[in-house]
This record gives sequence, C-alpha cells and structure tokens, in this order.
Amino acid sequence: MDLWFVFALMTAAAVFAVLLPLGFGSGQRSGGSEATVYKDQLAEIERDVSAGLIAPTEAAAARIEIGRRLLAAADQGDGRPLQSSRRSRRGAALLALVGLPVLALAVYLPLGSPRIGDYPLAEREVKPDAKQPLGNLVAQVQKHLEENPADGRGWAVLAPVLVRMGRYDEAVQALHNSIKYNGENAVRRADLGEAIAGAANGVVTAEAKTEFERSVALDPNEPKANYFLGLAAEQDGRKDDAASIWRVMLDKAPPNAPWRSLIQTSLERVTGVRAPALSDKTVEAANQMSAGDRDAMIHTMVDRLATRLKQNGDDVDGWLRLVRAYLVLGDRDKARSALADARQAVANNAERLKQLNDGVKTLGFDG
Repeated sequence: MDLWFVFALMTAAAVFAVLLPLGFGSGQRSGGSEATVYKDQLAEIERDVSAGLIAPTEAAAARIEIGRRLLAAADQGDGRPLQSSRRSRRGAALLALVGLPVLALAVYLPLGSPRIGDYPLAEREVKPDAKQPLGNLVAQVQKHLEENPADGRGWAVLAPVLVRMGRYDEAVQALHNSIKYNGENAVRRADLGEAIAGAANGVVTAEAKTEFERSVALDPNEPKANYFLGLAAEQDGRKDDAASIWRVMLDKAPPNAPWRSLIQTSLERVTGVRAPALSDKTVEAANQMSAGDRDAMIHTMVDRLATRLKQNGDDVDGWLRLVRAYLVLGDRDKARSALADARQAVANNAERLKQLNDGVKTLGFDG
C-alpha cells in the first residue's frame, strides 16, 4: 500500500476523532433532555396527588407552571436556531477534515523534500559534512571514536587520512586500534610500519621493520612491506640486499603496477645503473594480449634487441636489458652467451666494461 495513502488515512482518522463529537454529539441536549425532565415532574405530581401528599388546588397550579415550561422547551427544541447551529458545526467539521490536509500539503510540497531518504541519527554522527575543512572532519571522527572506541571501521577510515596529513603518532594509534577491532592482515601491518617510519622522519626503525616482516609473513608479495624492507636494508648500508629485494619485486610485478616506477628509481639509486623500462605503449599493448600472444611478443622484442646489439655493441644498457630478458624467460644459457658477447663488444672501453659488470651484479647473475 502506498505510503501517502496510509498517511491520508491517519490524518482523516485523527480529524474525525477530534471533530465528530463537535459536529454530531449535541443534537438533542438542548430541547429533548429538558422536556423529559418536565414530563417526569408532571408524573411525580400525579403520584403525590394520589398519595394525598399535595392538595388538588396546589397540584393544578403546579401542572400549569410545568406545562408552561414544557411548551417553552418544546418551542425552543423545534426552532431553527438549533438546526442552524448544528449545520454550522457540521460545516466546520467538514472544512477541517478537507482543509487541514490540503493546507498541510500546500505548505509542505514547496518547502519539504518528499523524495529524500531517511537520515538516521547514527549516520549524522558518523558522516560529517564533506564541505568542511579536513581538520574539522578528522576532529568529528575522532570525537565519534572516543564515544565508540570499538568502531573498527571508523579507525580504518581515520588512519590513512592521518598518515596523509603527516600526523603519524595519531595514525600509529589509529592503526593499532584498527588491527585490534578489525583483525590483522598484510595491508594493515604494512600501513602500521609505514606510520611508525613516518613518525621517525622516514627511518625504518626496528619497530617498523618488525611490522613489515609481519606483513610479509602474511603475504610475501605485499608491495609496501617489501619496499620498506628494501629501504631498511639500504639505510643499514646493505645496498646489495636492498637491490635484491627490489629486483624480485620488479620481476614479479605486472607491467602496469602503480609502484613500478618507485621501485625502479630506488633500484637505480642503490646500483647506479639505469634499469631498462618498457614504454607506455608497449605496456598497454601487452595488457590487451592473451598470455600466448604476450609471450610471442616478448620473444620477438628480445630477438630484435639481440640483432640490434650485434650490429651496435656499444649500448651497455641494451646488453643489460637483453641479459635480464633472458633471465626472466628462464634461459640462462642465452643470458651467459649474451653477456659474453657484451664483454667482447666493450672490451676496449674500460668505463663501459665496468658499467656492464656492475649492472650484471645488480641482476644477481655471475655469468
């Protein structure tokens, strides 16, 4: 049943309950009830005369007086003023019954919002106005969480905002609460480690490293945790370990991974060798291919690169790219052969030979 029809019935019932007595309940009170009283008095006089309690002359006088009052009451009861008054009350009741709902709709429709959904009080407290400054929104969420500390979803929403605002100490506490009420997973542990490192001005402390190790234990491929573990190795002076961690990440990463460029830059920083990268057009084309077509495309690109390097062997980056490609394809024999060709091609240039050998070390390949 339509909601508006239910509301209309409720309104009609309320108006009838209030106005029905006014419109129809007083029709016989003025004339009928008074005439009945006088008739009872006449009957009582007759009983008194029969019992000898009143003299006949007094009874006659009383009858005349009561008869006069009875006639007057009858005239008043049958008169038009009563009927007019009754019609007026009924008209007022009908006007109220129809007019009040019409007036309510006339006021509500232009000012109200009949199609808007409900907005429970709990949502008003949790959902702040998005037009407010970010600091005010955070303060509102924090106030809500003070009153509802077990709201795991609230802590999960608040924590990354605090990290972006650089409020790392508060973010650490929020992430501890998120793990407490939502349970741990690799992402939450990695986020907690990031916040701890942020609070230490970017230094991956022992506490932060512990969180990253917990994250990797839950998911060995968690990118944030692996990146920071590589960063911890770099900060400890273990650049080879950092390069090894980041190189594995690149080997496993899909071509369109959003963090690929960050890992490549970090790897270049610790190795001093520019990592070969695919062009955006190549990555897009590879993503649209089937697995078989993608493998065929890769082999074609590798063969083309090998052919070019045989014609121009001075390109150290090209040789490193070719060796790495063979390693990714699992063909270590071709990788060794390509490395031997590369060393022969740059044997007369000590600087390029050193660059080649350093690059091979970063690939974890001894040749």
